Amino acid sequence: MALQTRSLILPVALAAVLASANPAHAQAANEAAFRDLYRELVEINTTLSSGNCTQAAEAMRARLQTAGIPAADMQILAPADRPKHGALVALLRGRDPALKPLLLLAHIDVVEARREDWERDPFKLVEEDGWFYARGASDDKAMAAAFTDSLVRYKQEGFVPRRSIKLALTCGEETPNEFNSVRWLTQDKPDVLAAAFAINEGAGGELDADGKPVALQVQAGEKVYQDFELVATDGGGHSSRPTRDNPITRLGASLVRLGAHQFPIALNPATRGYFEAQAKLSPPPVAADMRAVLKSPPDDAAAQRLWTINPGWNSSLRTTCVVTMIDGGHAPNALPQRVAANVNCRILPGVPVADVRAALVRVLADDGISVTAKGETGVTTSPPPLGPEILGPVRQVAERIWPGVAIVPTMATGATDGRYLNAAGIPTYGMSGMFHDVEGSRAHGLNERIRVQSLFDGRRFLYEIVKVYADRAD
Repeated sequence: MALQTRSLILPVALAAVLASANPAHAQAANEAAFRDLYRELVEINTTLSSGNCTQAAEAMRARLQTAGIPAADMQILAPADRPKHGALVALLRGRDPALKPLLLLAHIDVVEARREDWERDPFKLVEEDGWFYARGASDDKAMAAAFTDSLVRYKQEGFVPRRSIKLALTCGEETPNEFNSVRWLTQDKPDVLAAAFAINEGAGGELDADGKPVALQVQAGEKVYQDFELVATDGGGHSSRPTRDNPITRLGASLVRLGAHQFPIALNPATRGYFEAQAKLSPPPVAADMRAVLKSPPDDAAAQRLWTINPGWNSSLRTTCVVTMIDGGHAPNALPQRVAANVNCRILPGVPVADVRAALVRVLADDGISVTAKGETGVTTSPPPLGPEILGPVRQVAERIWPGVAIVPTMATGATDGRYLNAAGIPTYGMSGMFHDVEGSRAHGLNERIRVQSLFDGRRFLYEIVKVYADRAD
């Protein structure tokens, strides 16, 4: 059934009365208030084509102000020529102003969604058979809602952390070539997001076939996104008089070589920790292959078997470059004058983009094919450290919520706004506490979803872990 659309916001005074009179009623009211906040955020269209991030930011600011966070401690920021791309930055002040704040980062923009393609209206939150469905239900309004809700609850409870907690709900993560709040803020207003470290999207948890949580991921570092355009040209001519130099044929032959090429395996602390942890959770043959790729030198045959089982494992081991689009020719009865292909690379942290371009030139082995980086040049950073100051609280909180769950370090093979923060010197870690089955959340695809239990578990995890981090002096 669909969620009710009437507001369930409880005044702070009424919530306090309920809490003292009947804790069970207070918890129910608390959860209802979160559902209402989540529904409001999800149902505000924040796509690039027809949405409005500023409207969503204003709605969340209103929630925080109602909870008691002063208007002076909140701002909505956007370039003057982008009034619909507003980002909300709010501050819950701590006891020690000398400590840098903890940053909670979540993006409120979403990928495009057409109603005719979806089983349900993508901009109406639907609860059905234990799942929430909507565009943004998972990516990334689940974390945005949980973070906003946490600040509301901290303020209502009178919690004053040792270090301040800074919330940033940003716009443009899904369309960085158009505009991206985090990139803009780190470049033009660096003090706005300055923090000791940040919690961001990028990792969740794994459920087994029975829906039991088995692995909680903590993400440190991510691959660099970079597109390259490959172009071959010729003078063309009449198709009845073929020449020896056909650019489609030439580029096609080079792409076959690229398809057969594999970049070398290169592990970093996060990916090494990931495979060490996964080896303890996997069937013996798979575990043996995972341990084999951890050796020096890594066992390539084992890596090939892991790739067959899970393409994501191969992506964690090496830089990947794959052809995603091709365009060529101008008429069916003419020799092609130009053919172009887009090659999308996901580059391991610390590997320069220029080195990957040079490798593509070598593999293509054709001086007549140009290779040009497209769009924003990828930001190359090193993964932040995953020491006990980060993992210790994760284990502490996770054990209370999911006793016995494995803590698994990981590296994101996609891209998040963490790349801009890490480049700006703000260590950024992905952790949500939101578990998914093998099918995942269908983020960016049709009928995006999140398990209701996973959302509420993640809400609890983030509420508790932020409290621990924010109340520490180190």
